Amino acid sequence: MKCPFCGNADTQVIDSRVSEDGTSIRRRRRCLACEKRFTTFETADVRMPQVVKSGGHRSEFDVERVRTSFLRALHKRPVPTALVDDAIDRICHRLLQLGEREVSSRQIGEMVMNELAKLDKVAYIRFASVYRSFQDVSEFSEAIKEIQKSS
Repeated sequence: MKCPFCGNADTQVIDSRVSEDGTSIRRRRRCLACEKRFTTFETADVRMPQVVKSGGHRSEFDVERVRTSFLRALHKRPVPTALVDDAIDRICHRLLQLGEREVSSRQIGEMVMNELAKLDKVAYIRFASVYRSFQDVSEFSEAIKEIQKSS
């Protein structure tokens, strides 16, 4: 690491401490040329994958869009906000675990459907009807049979 005072690339770590929340490391450094001391912080640089839409264009992953999908499907359903937050966290964690730079919007939609199926069957059917573009009642019936089998 370069010294911010003299620009020398030769610095020495004299003390390291993990932050209270465990998400960063604070390092005290000393420049071997000018002897000045300075502090650096080290954190993990974790990025969500880009979302590839069905039309082929890419956009940044937006957790608020996922939250909106949940809230629309769960409108007037008796599901606590904490459970919704946990489901969204699981989706984000799975996306990070994939280790991919890009993920299709279809994969994210499937993850949302899986989480909704665990939270509320009615919300699952609501989401599936829009997500899969149901055209008639028979498609609703199939989705209901599918969710009943998994229960």
